[in-house]
Amino acid sequence: MPLTMAAFQRYLQGTRADALFILGDLFEAWVGDDMASQAFEAQCVRALADTALHRPVYVMHGNRDFLLGERFFQASRTLPLADPCVVAAFGGQRLLLSHGDALCLADTAYQQFRAQVRAPAWADEFLARPLAERLQIAAHMRAASREHQIRSAPVTSADADPALATRWLADAGAQTLVHGHTHRPASEHRPQGWQRHVLSDWDADHVAPARAEVLRWTPGGFERLAPSAA
Repeated sequence: MPLTMAAFQRYLQGTRADALFILGDLFEAWVGDDMASQAFEAQCVRALADTALHRPVYVMHGNRDFLLGERFFQASRTLPLADPCVVAAFGGQRLLLSHGDALCLADTAYQQFRAQVRAPAWADEFLARPLAERLQIAAHMRAASREHQIRSAPVTSADADPALATRWLADAGAQTLVHGHTHRPASEHRPQGWQRHVLSDWDADHVAPARAEVLRWTPGGFERLAPSAA
């Protein structure tokens, strides 16, 4: 995805943000920290490392790159972000950040798969395989995921469960949820009394117009901006 990478690099080089938060799925598939030997992934790691010299860069694990490990964070100079976690700023305003996949309870098949691959024993066995084999397995997983998405009911299976999100926010003492994963970028006030902002994915190579947004948080609130303006 050369155009998408170029847009990402331009954003990193030009952003005025005090801190940057990436809420998972930075990579299409990260099958171990030796992925940094691949050309595309190495380019991304270098771009992050350069940016992290000037501001904190936080990276959360997503469902596609949940195997990001210590070597990745060292090489990219980024900081791991727990899922979920709270960020407080601007007079004590509190945000709850999440990748979002753990909130999609209606997608029971995915939740079972998630529990399996997040188990330490599964990760240890998987990471012991050669890189080429892991990449092949990841390709099969992505194909199965696409087939599952086609056959699933999109209205229910790919969105955050309101009751669980409400409990998370109450436990965190927050009124605003920010997440990704669902590929449904939007900002809304929920009937349960809280608001949420769903992040956009980035694709400048396969769709027109290009799809990419940055969610900026300032004392005045939230703005959705094109990368060149953020």
